[in-house]
Formats: sequence, structure tokens, C-alpha cells
Amino acid sequence: MQLTHRVYLVGSGAAGFSLTHPTDCHVYLIDGGTELALVDAGTGLGGHEIVANIRAHGFDLAAVRHLLLTHLHADHAGGAARLRQLLPNLQVMASAVGADWLRRGDEQAISLDRGKQGGFYAPEYHLEACPVATDLTDGQVVTVGDLAIQVLDVPGHSQGHVAFLMRDAGLTYLFAGDLLFFGGKIHLQSIWDCDLQAHLRSLQRLAGLGVDVFLPGHGAFSLRDGQRHIDAANRWIERCLVPPGFM
Repeated sequence: MQLTHRVYLVGSGAAGFSLTHPTDCHVYLIDGGTELALVDAGTGLGGHEIVANIRAHGFDLAAVRHLLLTHLHADHAGGAARLRQLLPNLQVMASAVGADWLRRGDEQAISLDRGKQGGFYAPEYHLEACPVATDLTDGQVVTVGDLAIQVLDVPGHSQGHVAFLMRDAGLTYLFAGDLLFFGGKIHLQSIWDCDLQAHLRSLQRLAGLGVDVFLPGHGAFSLRDGQRHIDAANRWIERCLVPPGFM
């Protein structure tokens, strides 16, 4: 599904558009011209479908060179190892915290046990350990062809959560992961590393960015005036309240 001349939606589960496996988050493909990048990986259960969607848009799989992970929850990063097997030149990038968990395949650190307990994942599902080529840091710029993508450290939904800011052709894109959703909603979970106060500080950091294209990890997105979702969340915070829940 082409969203803009630079961005495609190639994966999405039941909390989105049902393009791939029901447990998948949104998986975005960024076209940098000479090379391509994916933002998030899904669970891995829809890996072949993600690759088929990339191919269906006419792209060379060898040009997909970067996998940018917003955070390490299984619906976003569990498919990293599978995609690395399917895409010959793919290099995985994650925050230093997330990179450590993924390299070790640490299911407790990513709260996969809690996810199974809550019925989000099947008992037999497991996180496959995966090499990570780059530990991302706040403010770092990742080059994808002729595009520059900036890393924003935005913990709260989980430790090691990052977002990605991209500017092209007069538009500002935000790949928000699970930091923020359509309408200014957030997703808090009863897991060890979900931190409300850190989450609120991360939302405040987005004020004034002037986001046009707002691309969250699940649900609806906006192809214009994306800043309105950030502003809606921050209006709740300004009133000493917590933004409403996404789920």
C-alpha cells in the first residue's frame, strides 16, 4: 500500500489493515532511491507476506538494507531474525537497550511472557535472537539513499523506545512506533518497563516539530497535519491529565 512517494505500508495486523499476520504491527518501507529501509518487523509470522508486498511494489529485495526498530516488543521486533534471513543485505538497528535484548533473545526483558499470559501471543511463539549491526543513539542520523532519518529517544511505552523523524520534499514524517496513536491516544501496559512519567516527557518532546505525516505502529495514520495528534496528547498533559488509551 503506497502512502506517499517515499513510504509504503508493507505489513499490518489485526490492529491495523490486516495486510499480514494478525499479530503484526505496521511495517513501513522507506524508499531512499538507491536503497530501502524498513521501520519495524512485525512478529515474524508474517515475514514472507511482508517480503511479497515489497516485491509486489516492484522493489529489488537486495536494496532493502536497513531495519529500524522502534522498540523490542514482539509485535515490532520479533520478526527481525526472520526478515534478516529473507532479505540478503538487511542490517538491524535498534536502541542500545533493545539491541542487547534482541542479541540475547531475552523474552523476559521484552515482556513476552506477559504478552502470552494476556493472550496476545501463542504459547509456542518465541523470540529468535538476532544480530544487531547498529546501536542507535538519540540524535543520530541514519542515511537511507538520499534520505536522512533522525533518531529520537522517546522512552515510556517501553525502555529503549525510539521514534524516527524524516524530512523530504517539504514534508516532515514521524514514525512513532507505540509512543502515540491517532487522536492523541497512548498505550500503557502493566509491564515492568512501562513508565508513565517518561512517556509524558517523551510526548512533550514532540511539541513544535511540525509533523505532516504521522505514522504510528498500529491503527489509523495521517498523511497531512499529523502534528494535531501530538498537540491533542499534550493538551491533556497541560491539564495535568493522562491522554486517553489506545486500547
